[in-house]
Parts: sequence; C-alpha cells; structure tokens
Amino acid sequence: MPATKAPEDAYTAAPFVPEGADLTALRRAAAGCRGCPLHLPATQTVFGAGSTDARVMLVGEQPGDQEDRQGRPFVGPAGKLLDRALEEAGIDPAESYVTNAVKHFKFTQAEPRKRRIHKAPSLREMTACGPWLAAELALVEPELIVVLGATAGKALLGSSFRVGEVRGTVLEREIHGRPERLVPTVHPSSVLRARDDQERRAAYEGLVADLKVAARALG
Repeated sequence: MPATKAPEDAYTAAPFVPEGADLTALRRAAAGCRGCPLHLPATQTVFGAGSTDARVMLVGEQPGDQEDRQGRPFVGPAGKLLDRALEEAGIDPAESYVTNAVKHFKFTQAEPRKRRIHKAPSLREMTACGPWLAAELALVEPELIVVLGATAGKALLGSSFRVGEVRGTVLEREIHGRPERLVPTVHPSSVLRARDDQERRAAYEGLVADLKVAARALG
C-alpha cells in the first residue's frame, strides 16, 4: 500500500476549518490544526483576539516568542508598542480585532535552551494558513483591514506586495472573495529593531501617521 500523507504535507488548513462556526468554535478548532509543519515545534496555535463587532482588523505576520508561550496575539513588546500607536492615532485597541497571517510561531534555535529566533514564514505556509484568515474576515466583517508589514501584505495582496510602495494609503481589493478596504503599514517590530533612538522615533512616528490614515478612513 502507498504511504498516506500526513495532513501537514498537504499544506492547507482547509480540512480543519469548521463550516458555520463562530469565533469561539473557530479558535477551538484552530488549536488542533495540522495544515502545515509549523505546528510541530510550536507550543500552541495563536488565534486572533477581539470582538466580531470590531470595525478594524489588524493583520500581522505570525506570533512571536511571547505570543507562542501565552497563546494570544500581540502580547509581546511589538504588541504593546502597537497599542500605544493605535491610541495615539485615535483608534481604540479594545475595539480592534488582532490576528496574524500565520497562526504558529516559526523559529530557529541553536540549542534547546537558547533563545528562539523568529524566522519569516514561506508563501506556502502563508497560503496554507489562509483559510483561517478567510474565516475570521467572514465573521468579523471589518470596515477596514490594517496590514502590518510585508509578510501580512503578501498573504493578503499577493507576492508582489511591497509595503514601502503603498504604506499609509487606502487600498480597495477583493480579499478571500470579499471587497475590502486596507491600509498597509510597517510591522511594529520593525520600529523596535531601529538602530538608535532617533531612527526609532522616526519609525514610530511613521507608524502613527499611517494609523491616522486608517482612523480617518474609519470616519
């Protein structure tokens, strides 16, 4: 008999996404997702968080080290910076839905007790995770999507996406079969990676300026 492929070898989350589920049921189902190999080394699935009534959905790349440990998106340093930038721009973080294009932490680790280093997900892994994001969008039906960084942009808008070309603008595109308005910006982690205080301040101000465009688009 030919060997049966493991679910992760198929590289799609589609079989794990229950039809007609609410967010609670989706989150529960996502905990058992084996749609790609990223579930193997990760601690847990990190699903989106927020209300189905949220007017804005913020989509990042993938969970980081702290998110993987705690099981919630944007709870690490980048998430705290994002909350501060949202408030400064006039968007209430509590009224937003936050999620990632990829729901498992992808990392490299030299030795078991060494720090886990973030590694960017591949297009194949982002595509595999797409059915979860499609289900979140269908349930939340946000008025606006804020795209945080290049990886999230590629997941939503295709591999030719370049954040520097369209950041701070309102785009209208069909995403997973739905007409959406999107405002791309940088990922907050890029602000934290700035080389010095001056560069960090400028990067943060740029993020806030983009989020103010999102706030105006929400009206």
